[in-house]
Amino acid sequence: MHYTELDTPALLIDKSIMEENIDSMQSFADRNAVRIRPHTKTHKMSSLAKMQEAAGAAGITVAKVGEAEVMASAGLSDIFIANEIVGEQKLSKIRALAGSINISFGIDSIFQVDEIERVFEGAPKKAQVLIEIEVGEKRSGVIEEKYYSALLEAVRQSRNVEFRGVFSHDGHTYKAKTADEVRYLYEEAAQRTIRFASMASEAGFEVDTVSIGSTPPFILGFDIPDGVTEIRPGTYILMDAGQSNVIGNFDSSAATVLTTIISKPTHARVITDVGAKGITMQTRTKGITATEGLGVIREFEGVYIDSVFDEHAIIYDESFSRQVEIGDKVRIIPNHICPVSNLHESAFLIEDGEVVRELEIDCRGKVK
Repeated sequence: MHYTELDTPALLIDKSIMEENIDSMQSFADRNAVRIRPHTKTHKMSSLAKMQEAAGAAGITVAKVGEAEVMASAGLSDIFIANEIVGEQKLSKIRALAGSINISFGIDSIFQVDEIERVFEGAPKKAQVLIEIEVGEKRSGVIEEKYYSALLEAVRQSRNVEFRGVFSHDGHTYKAKTADEVRYLYEEAAQRTIRFASMASEAGFEVDTVSIGSTPPFILGFDIPDGVTEIRPGTYILMDAGQSNVIGNFDSSAATVLTTIISKPTHARVITDVGAKGITMQTRTKGITATEGLGVIREFEGVYIDSVFDEHAIIYDESFSRQVEIGDKVRIIPNHICPVSNLHESAFLIEDGEVVRELEIDCRGKVK
């Protein structure tokens, strides 16, 4: 079946482009002598996670405990949850998973250490934790060195918590205005992460993992500083309009949303059958990842989604309108692929225009 025969909206993944993206990032990690632990929240599919591991990934990263459970049930056995885990229900699920797989997760507070102590009491294996370091994104993570030292001491005094290392996310690089600014922010973030890892070593802890991550610095090919042991890029496997703007072309955009033109009410206005429930309303408005509109039409240069309703995408482009008819199908490169994957039940793997496989998005909706 040719992909244009699919009912719409449909999430498409170009197999050849995706495989090239996987191989390219794996080669980059290998050249820099670091492990790669890809963040699978981008695609939320165990089938693609297995492809990444087959290419050489040391394990996978997820965002939520529910994703970890699905990935583990599919046979993935080395999982890091790059998020602060709070709540005895979640910790109990991690304790259960630890009986059959290697699983670690993030902390940034003494509160979590105390909670882990209670839940993991009597467990055959200690909880494996990495401390998140805030590096400029203004999100979660330890900021003050004094508090970090106190957190390390709380871990040292605990019976059921084992320190594995540190991790950070330099997501603020997305808003950098130039590649040079991306480099500056990335190097600053990496060195801060390394410094906190050194503090742990000086305090007598064995530091197995110093993990950093975000896609822009790596697709730009920036060197990985000595002291980093692991990278966690996510978007690179599928890419999107925002990340493609970092490198200046859409050649590596593997994921698109197929949509049908359902209305042409004016000379300039074109309506398609996918809206916020299929491509999201997320925008990239600042810096090197900034995109125009809410998604780019792949087959037509300079044409983009102007706005969306729940089930409608609106395009204002008179030239585009003259070239298409009601019933035609076009492909949208989303601004941000990660939430798009969570909106579809399955994705269609295509090769040379032909559908070769339907992939279940088995972590869809796993937000706990």
